[in-house]
Amino acid sequence: MDVRACVLCVCRSCTDIICCVLFMLVIAGYIVVGILAWLYGDPRHVLYPRNSTGMFCGIGQNKDKPNVMYFDIVKCATATNVMAAALQGLQCPTTQVCVKSCPSEFWILSPLAHLPGANPANYFKQEYCVPSFQLQGTQYSAMDIVNKELCPFFYMPTTSALGRCLPSLGGNAYNPSNIPTNFTLPGLDANQTLAAIRNATSDLTNGFNIKEVGLRIFEDFAKSWQWIVAGLVIAMVVSVFFLLLLRFTAPVLIWVLIIGVLAVGAFGIWYCYNEYMSLSNSALTYNNVGFTTNVQVYLQVRDTWLAFLIILSIVEAVLLLALIFLRTRILIAIALIQETSKALGHMMSTLFYPIVTFVLLLVCVSYWGITALYLATSGAPFYKVVAMNTSQSGCSVIRANETCDPETFNTTQYPTCPSARCVFINYNTEGLFQRNLFNLQIYNVFAFLWCVNFVIALGHCTLAGTFASYYWAFSKPADIPTFPLIQSFMRALRYHVGSLAFGALILTLVQIVRIILEYLDHKFKEAQNPCTRFIMCCLKCCFYCLEKFIKFINRNAYIMIAIYGKNFCVSAKNAFSLLMRNIIRVVVLDKVTDLLLFFGKLLVVGGVGVLAFFFFSGRIQTPGTTFETAALNYYWMPIITVVFGAYLIAHGFFSVYNMGVDTLFLCFLEDLERNDGSPQKPYFMSKNLMKILNKKNKPAKTG
Repeated sequence: MDVRACVLCVCRSCTDIICCVLFMLVIAGYIVVGILAWLYGDPRHVLYPRNSTGMFCGIGQNKDKPNVMYFDIVKCATATNVMAAALQGLQCPTTQVCVKSCPSEFWILSPLAHLPGANPANYFKQEYCVPSFQLQGTQYSAMDIVNKELCPFFYMPTTSALGRCLPSLGGNAYNPSNIPTNFTLPGLDANQTLAAIRNATSDLTNGFNIKEVGLRIFEDFAKSWQWIVAGLVIAMVVSVFFLLLLRFTAPVLIWVLIIGVLAVGAFGIWYCYNEYMSLSNSALTYNNVGFTTNVQVYLQVRDTWLAFLIILSIVEAVLLLALIFLRTRILIAIALIQETSKALGHMMSTLFYPIVTFVLLLVCVSYWGITALYLATSGAPFYKVVAMNTSQSGCSVIRANETCDPETFNTTQYPTCPSARCVFINYNTEGLFQRNLFNLQIYNVFAFLWCVNFVIALGHCTLAGTFASYYWAFSKPADIPTFPLIQSFMRALRYHVGSLAFGALILTLVQIVRIILEYLDHKFKEAQNPCTRFIMCCLKCCFYCLEKFIKFINRNAYIMIAIYGKNFCVSAKNAFSLLMRNIIRVVVLDKVTDLLLFFGKLLVVGGVGVLAFFFFSGRIQTPGTTFETAALNYYWMPIITVVFGAYLIAHGFFSVYNMGVDTLFLCFLEDLERNDGSPQKPYFMSKNLMKILNKKNKPAKTG
């Protein structure tokens, strides 16, 4: 029977069915949680501000009034209070109304408004008053209007930030010369008023200054998005070109990099020796220096350079010995890298599979975020009667925890407390669904992590099956299957969902433990003593290493699943055993590949970043374009965007390449152990690899 029939064309069956069923049940439960959250949740509580009656600004009857104005912004003296008001409702203890636009000037009620016969309509602005109150024809005096908080006593320049009228950002609005002389708050003189405004607005200005910066950045993106896209396209082209070029330049490039590392080490040895000899007359020792945070002091000690010299000499010697004794394995690693470039040339579609993974991950993240938002706003709003002006003695009639309905509430029910208001407190926690919101949020996080890890596992298995189909094709490229990427993807979904879910579940459980440890560390950080901090640090370090190890095992297990179609445990055991039998080859290939891909990322990201810097900073001009760098507010933002996007693009392409190298390497090891090169058991490896092996008397079976 043809050897190929034993590998990718085996009679496969579904693996890890129990885990597959469990995963499907979790997904079904996740969908149910999302539906319940959608039915009970109302994200408007977070997305839109509300006035004192609980009505949303910007929608419904307040559609033309998207901003909420605080009557006394000084009462919201800290950014924490205002952010709480922004996210949870009306925690800021002052009346709030929906307005079409925020005030743009300083204003305070004129003393003339308190004169007998004065008409309040001549002094207040209706647009800033409570909607249910009409200035025209009112029987209230100006003092009554202020005490009942029907209209504001004063307001100051504000701008809309997240739909909230907050003190104006930037400019000279709060310059003392721009504040009217009659603008003094009750009980304060002009200087005290200015100090109160500064104290109340300093944190707010710092906290919300990001809005103005964000608008400028958005303006920069609108002006330069075509060039940003052009930079990302250049990054994509350079990445693909670099990977394909490795087929021809890998040997030279890798040896140049290896020699470069040795040269850097040799330069370090020479430099340390030179510094050591230059301090030959120095009498400074560690006993004289003692402990200090000034590192420069230690560099004046001769023994410091002697220690550096010894360490670098040992590292250099180890690298030279490794290069001498592992040269054959380095040649094998180079040949595998070349073979991966050749495989990419025959299966270019693999380079674009990260787009599929990105879309699936985007779906997972979006579903998790929307579900979390709806769960956080589940339950009917809970309102209580609160006195906005606590100085009014008659407000003691308000009972503790007295509930109300903002639609039917009327201040006439509390004649001795005219500032009584029906305000939002929190969301109703009664009912089975509302009582289990915390548990549902935990389930949301758990299902999200499992889905994300499954999507990544699916990508690994799909790419592994694609590259394995290339390796086990006896005559390349004639025997490579048609549409190998699609076939591998469908094969993974048809037979191995359970195995992929199993590996993803193990990784998810470890990540959940890490999240719990981070939460406990953050929660009890100040109450910890040195011993508990040490234990917590050790636990976090251990689980971090465990997560890395599981990712390594899972990655190679998915490759074996793609090749042989066995369940997760058997595949993980076989992959681990195979790698341990060839541990030296594994280390050499891993380090050579890491060095090469690091250089590739540095080349792509650094090259595109330098090009973007020279272009967006105006140091180079493109003929025939109308783009002007002087029109940008922050020219470094497009540069950062291009660099970050170039890194993501390079990482996506190089991750495919890395998966190809790992897959071909495992296939190569399997080929060595299963076959002997005879006509009955021919090798499937490339001629280049076979030529390297033939330099020895016989193929090496172990590392």
